[in-house]
Amino acid sequence: MNKIKTIHFVGVKGVGMAPLAIIAKEAGFEVSGCDIDEQFITDAPLAKAGIKPMIGFDNEHIEDCDLVITTGAHGGFKNPEVLRAKALGILVWTQGQAVGEFMKGKIFDRTFEGVSVAGSHGKTTTTAMIATVLKENRMDPSFLIGTGDISSLGSCGHFGKGKTFVVEADEYATEPQFDKTPKFLWQRPRIGVVTNIEFDHPDLYSSMVDLRKAFLNFANCIQGDGVLIACLDDPETRIVLKDYKSNVITYGFSKNADYYIDKISIEPEKIFFWVNTKDTLLGEFSLSVTGEHNALNALAAIITCLELGISIANIKKGLVLFKGTKRRLEFIGNLPSGAMLYDDYAHHPTEIKKTLEAVKSSYPNKKIVCIFQPHTYSRTKSLFEQFVTSFSSADIVVIMDIFASSRESIDPSVSSKLLIEEISKIHKNALYISNADDVIKYMGQQAFGNNYIIITMGAGNVYKIAKQLMV
Repeated sequence: MNKIKTIHFVGVKGVGMAPLAIIAKEAGFEVSGCDIDEQFITDAPLAKAGIKPMIGFDNEHIEDCDLVITTGAHGGFKNPEVLRAKALGILVWTQGQAVGEFMKGKIFDRTFEGVSVAGSHGKTTTTAMIATVLKENRMDPSFLIGTGDISSLGSCGHFGKGKTFVVEADEYATEPQFDKTPKFLWQRPRIGVVTNIEFDHPDLYSSMVDLRKAFLNFANCIQGDGVLIACLDDPETRIVLKDYKSNVITYGFSKNADYYIDKISIEPEKIFFWVNTKDTLLGEFSLSVTGEHNALNALAAIITCLELGISIANIKKGLVLFKGTKRRLEFIGNLPSGAMLYDDYAHHPTEIKKTLEAVKSSYPNKKIVCIFQPHTYSRTKSLFEQFVTSFSSADIVVIMDIFASSRESIDPSVSSKLLIEEISKIHKNALYISNADDVIKYMGQQAFGNNYIIITMGAGNVYKIAKQLMV
């Protein structure tokens, strides 16, 4: 490990790769990276860190490096730079393996106390909340969060001087074609968090049984006298907990949980909620984001920070400074026509439903226009019926063409046209608009006023519409 001086990142703009590169740069390594010539939400944090991605993939990029870290995208192990690195005998890690190795600290000659946040939904927000509280309490954590800039943290990745390393724990494959090991199994945290478990990757998991097994294996990666912090409200998590034999702290709205939310008050851009343990009132907490799901995310963060030795008063002070993350119900601005514009990463039916419910609860007198871009044919097909019923809180639903992953081929048995046909049977204002240009044209024609909220939604490139809508 101490011979590694230069690290090259293949697909450096990816939301999992960019924070790794930033951490390596801040730790003193010489960092290079490459990617395709497209706009990404990580462009700003990479530029701020002084990392300028080279465009395209070329063997010459890796001639002088000691370690190559590759993404599962852009060909994965078949990427020409990765093949060249292996031919030259250069050490190659995947993104998932690199997260685990960074947490171990040997590459930095450090020892960390790891915190890994897993879950089908909410892990980005929960990880960012924990890191924000630690930062505001001068604990200077290292953190790796799969998004763009986070206002309360200043970046999506950081190599801190403190002993705590907080990371997202992703259940997707290490390398989709050649190594289907769930990425979070490379991690060895002292504290593990599970926010929820839902079927989100049908291309990797054949059933809920397989997915539960993966999360149980993740829980069993927790080290020594560490603890699993798990949401008792989630039915799949409860099933996993039956087979988990080590330390557990549960949380939720359920009063059967070790920590529970007793009452909650939701306002536009703000939440107030009260937390109890089974025998103690911890008091009122506030957040500068909305939605009951974010109160649950915050409760997971609160318990984690208590386990890390932070006082209730200092947790409250840190949490209130959290302003959300990139592409998680992110307020973009007011359109020239007067409507408020938000952008959200939701791509699973549960995420869509909860996000739209949160907006409706915060703005009961406004109408909601949801512009949704389905992400991957496999997910759209597997969860088709759930997608159909996910938009009940929206007044107008616009469905764009499916954003296909590079790791899958087109499946003609499922399409956005078929989806909108089914949605239209239960929703009076649902329409199919295939591409971004036509969506922008439609929005201009409608000129939605200040009694509307527009939300672009999906894990593909739908967020790029926002810039043109703001003109």
